[in-house]
Formats: sequence, C-alpha cells, structure tokens
Amino acid sequence: MAIRRAKQKQQVIEKLSQVAPPGEQFIACVHVETGPSPWLNAVFDEVPVLGLVVALTRKFYFLTLTNTSIVVNSASRFTNRPGEVVAAYPIPAFPASRIKRATVWSSMYVEMTPGTKPTRLNIHRYWRGELDQLLAALPQAQVPAQGGAPAGQPQY
Repeated sequence: MAIRRAKQKQQVIEKLSQVAPPGEQFIACVHVETGPSPWLNAVFDEVPVLGLVVALTRKFYFLTLTNTSIVVNSASRFTNRPGEVVAAYPIPAFPASRIKRATVWSSMYVEMTPGTKPTRLNIHRYWRGELDQLLAALPQAQVPAQGGAPAGQPQY
C-alpha cells in the first residue's frame, strides 16, 4: 500500500504509461475523493451507521495532468493503487467548475460523463502543489477569481 505521495505518483505513471501514446509527459498527479466535504465526517460519525455509509459511498480517483490532456483514473479504496482510466480530456476541454481552493480541503466539480450532474471532488492540502500545477494548466476562463488573495498573487 502506497502511503507516500511520490510512490503513489510513481504507481499512477506506471499504470498510465501502459496506455499513453509515445512521448506523453506526466506533469502532475492529484489524489481526490468524491462525496460531501470531509469536514462533515465528524458529524456523520456521531450518527450510528451513517459515517460508515458515507465512507463506503466515497470514490477515489487520481487526476493526472500530461502535456496534452487530463486523465482521470480510479484509485483503490483500501490500497490506493491506481485502477482503470475513467476519462481523458484535452486540457482546454476539462469540464471543471466551481473550483474552490481552501486551506485544508479544496474542491471542484467535474462532469465525469458528458450530460450528467458534475461530481464534487475533494482535494487535501497534501496535494496542494500538484493541484496548483493542474489549475495553472487550465484555461484562465475556467479558474474563477476568488477574493482574499494578496495583490500581485494569482487568484484561484
């Protein structure tokens, strides 16, 4: 079971290298989880069985930024090993919306299947550097400016 970020990224790159076109360069890899805000886990755990139900309904993914696209692949719930590719998008067409970069748990909504309701993805601060690389690659029209950033610094 990979715990360190470098090992997780290595496993994702190994998995994606099997299906990636020759010459594809892997730039950043971000681990995300679906579901409501992880901050609510403390509340859910107070209600018998509800915390377990919420935990079991969460899905885990890796978002990988390459030089040409953003690839979404599943992650194992227990071992965190990368699974099958769920979707791949050209960078300008990545269907992300409501991007919120927060102190501990950032979030964004991604339309995993065209025409469906966007899925909330939660990103922990541990992956902040890779998240910043991914956001920097998105067209600026997709990354909304949020108040509170000091003057002269990029706003995500």
